[in-house]
Amino acid sequence: MNARPASASLNAPALYEQVAERLRTRIFSHDLAPGSWIDEQALAQEYGISRTPLREALKVLASEGLVILKPRRGCYVTELSEQDLDEVFPVMALLEGRVAEEAARRLTSADFSRLQAIHDELEQHAATNDADRFFDANQRFHSALQEIAGNRYLSQLIDDARKVIKLTRRDSLRLDGRLRQSLAEHRDILDALRRGDSGLAGQRMHDHLLSGREALAKLHVASRA
Repeated sequence: MNARPASASLNAPALYEQVAERLRTRIFSHDLAPGSWIDEQALAQEYGISRTPLREALKVLASEGLVILKPRRGCYVTELSEQDLDEVFPVMALLEGRVAEEAARRLTSADFSRLQAIHDELEQHAATNDADRFFDANQRFHSALQEIAGNRYLSQLIDDARKVIKLTRRDSLRLDGRLRQSLAEHRDILDALRRGDSGLAGQRMHDHLLSGREALAKLHVASRA
């Protein structure tokens, strides 16, 4: 009998990784709401798997800060406190500001055309007040800037922090006026990139992230009113 090629077992993600990705999607969409208890038995039955790969998936999500494993109490979706947000947003602002700065130095005409095309989508979604599509296009804009900057260390740090911020960042666009404010900030960032002003691009991206934090704070105040 011929031996199985060593690469065959490496083609597909492990089962627990597939489960982790499904759960991430549900957490980010709030199908699994912040602070909610995760019913492991029900999920295992829903996915037609044993508890072992599910628990491995939850360990991965716990390492990313998306869930909290509590001894003898089970697993809960992370619910960020105001202090958590006050701590993570300034860090993200510094990282993404640096990305915009480095991207501005390396930007080609083709790169700018790519960013402009994504920005045009932002304009369209803002015009129709479609926060979900605006959010998705916004994510692609930021990811494109990371690729242009080409700094893998920055990208890794940002990707890790973004998973936590995505727990609430979409919510900031629900604040009245925030979507158009975010669009205006993107216009300013794009303008700085077009001019090749790396310092200005970095500062405007930094301020854009902190503006998102301010919007979340206002949203929380409004929800308690």
